[in-house]
Amino acid sequence: MTLLNRSTCRRLRKLRQLPSVWEGDRYSLQDQPSRDLDGVSEPKSANGDCILWVDGAVGSVRSMEMVPADVGQEAVVRGLLRAIEHPSGQAQPARPKKIVVRNRELQFFLRGVLQDLDIEVSYSETLPLIDEIFRELQSFISGNQPRLPEKYAQSLEDAAIAIWHDAPWQKLDEEKIIEVCLNGQDVEPLYLSFLGMLGVEYGVLMYRSKESLKAFRQTILELDESSQELIEEAFLQQDCFFLTFESTPNMTDFLPTSKRSQETRQLMALNSDPLIKPEFGNLHPLEGMRPNLYEEEALIVLAALRALHLFLKEYAQSIYAGAFPSLSAEYPVEALAASNSSENDRIEDDSIVHAMTVTLSTLPEFAQELASMVDESLDGIDGGDFPSFTMPMINLETVPPGTMSQVGRIPWDVLAALRQSTKCYQPANIDFPMNADGFPIVLLQTSRPKAMKLIEVIQSAGGLQSLGFMPGEDQWGAPSYDLGVLQTDDNTFHIFTEYENSDAIHQRAKKKWNERCQQTNGYCGLIIAKGITGAAKGNPALKDMVALFEVPSLTPEGFGLGLLRLVPNLEQNFRLD
Repeated sequence: MTLLNRSTCRRLRKLRQLPSVWEGDRYSLQDQPSRDLDGVSEPKSANGDCILWVDGAVGSVRSMEMVPADVGQEAVVRGLLRAIEHPSGQAQPARPKKIVVRNRELQFFLRGVLQDLDIEVSYSETLPLIDEIFRELQSFISGNQPRLPEKYAQSLEDAAIAIWHDAPWQKLDEEKIIEVCLNGQDVEPLYLSFLGMLGVEYGVLMYRSKESLKAFRQTILELDESSQELIEEAFLQQDCFFLTFESTPNMTDFLPTSKRSQETRQLMALNSDPLIKPEFGNLHPLEGMRPNLYEEEALIVLAALRALHLFLKEYAQSIYAGAFPSLSAEYPVEALAASNSSENDRIEDDSIVHAMTVTLSTLPEFAQELASMVDESLDGIDGGDFPSFTMPMINLETVPPGTMSQVGRIPWDVLAALRQSTKCYQPANIDFPMNADGFPIVLLQTSRPKAMKLIEVIQSAGGLQSLGFMPGEDQWGAPSYDLGVLQTDDNTFHIFTEYENSDAIHQRAKKKWNERCQQTNGYCGLIIAKGITGAAKGNPALKDMVALFEVPSLTPEGFGLGLLRLVPNLEQNFRLD
């Protein structure tokens, strides 16, 4: 038998000894089912044991760990020593007066190992505290708590698939809220917000109050996007049910891109049943995130989804991108729950069929209030929060990360309309000819807050002076980049994008751009648009274009910058050569 060395014994004996009794056990998880991510129980591929030591006097766990099933009793001793010297939680290091185990072999083993520590080792057939902990552990492992109540599971999944086919996120962004009232039920109204215009995650958030929805939105607007921990904390402060759609491995081919989102969404609708999986859950500031619904919650969500499906079908022609009129409708909804009883029993059992009326209403004024929160968040930003223009000549930080850039043209009638509609318009200094097949433009599309901030930066610098493209090279001296450059009136140059020289699409677009600029006496336009997270992503409408700058286009020689070289490990990645 391996014994503790003398120095370890002396160290442990210096710790105070508690008059409490600790329980210790080794619980085999062999043959216990494990629960996968779908909530389906499967046999464990690898067996293991859980070693647990608890203080029976205060009911606290002092140590718990998983070990391979084939390790010896030494692992139990190691767990005990951790419980003594490095207990979990707020417990202080200490020795117990007595420990109790329910395995005779383990009892004799521990008596030999602990003989110099003045710890009594006893045997008991039952360990009440540990038994309770292991019952809870086994319940979790075996998945006894389903994600959805059995009698509502199929109905909820069918309702979710119906919403998937309705695809409300194609027309409604997260600001377009629909109120749902379950009439005659002791349930507060739900406020539905839709995820999916970004094309990354699709779903419905069902807030239990307007206050929670507004508080979350305000918090996100104020947070630094790099503060992942704070964003996660804000996420957990929401008070809502949620329905999201998770992709199966086969779904990756159908995820939308900015260029073909409408097309692929249609493909996804045709192939949705085998490719998507609805996930339900609950968020609450005190509960955190819970990936399951209890029976009462399931009934509420089911009724809301079925009524929402009817509402979307009735008003499919009335709601479209940019239009969110005041609408209201009431629907009778029967929330049917599955039952194993006979058909006659189902008719007599009132608990199986829940008939109710549900009222749904659009909230255009509330949507406007949510949208105005973005503007209000920008009102308090003064010039000091924007980049200082005493910084180096080349600025890489002005254009927000994730901004989509396009090189192309707009029809002349669209240019005329945009001059009248946009709130931020910088006209050309001269009248230029309109002989080309359109006005050459660079389009920068981002979110509304970032678009407004970009406009403010340009205006604070005295306006836009020119824009164009110039070559850049990497550290080995090979020209490999075509850099888009904005020049502001304070003689600062802002890199807004880079293109690979091997990009044939860009080269064709740039060639057409140069030809059109020759026909307009060198004049072109910069359009800044919002809507990067909506249906307008990659194809903004006139209402999404928030700024127009008409300026000369310049060649690399006109900029006078020479060649920009990419240099690693410097604060400014490009330098002038």
